Amino acid sequence: MNAEAALVASSALEAMLPYRKLLDSALEFAGGTHLFEDIVDAVADGRMHFWPAESSCVVTEVVCYPRARAIHIFLAAGDLAQIKDMDETFQQFGRAFDAKFITLSGRKGWTKALDDVGYKLSHVSMYKEIKDVDE
Repeated sequence: MNAEAALVASSALEAMLPYRKLLDSALEFAGGTHLFEDIVDAVADGRMHFWPAESSCVVTEVVCYPRARAIHIFLAAGDLAQIKDMDETFQQFGRAFDAKFITLSGRKGWTKALDDVGYKLSHVSMYKEIKDVDE
């Protein structure tokens, strides 16, 4: 993967296509809420932001709450050290949007993996599928 090529790509699809396997691997844990194409569309229209690295990538979105903004890490995949190295960039990005927080939801292992760069557990996200009446 070539992060520099992704940064000068002429479209979101062109930038993200080399990272498709990584993004699809992260989407496997998203509960079926999005496909790769949905993420490309969201990046293309500015609802999400794509952050490529040499062998990693992150997708963020700005979340506006009534009293604060957050930079939410929606997807992250690849080399953990590279993802951690992006943290200062996310903080700068957050300051540009007057965000108070960087948030993420993910597997429990992220709690330990990101502890050394200052992330703290705030809550646990859980889900249950709603089944049809016939099931």
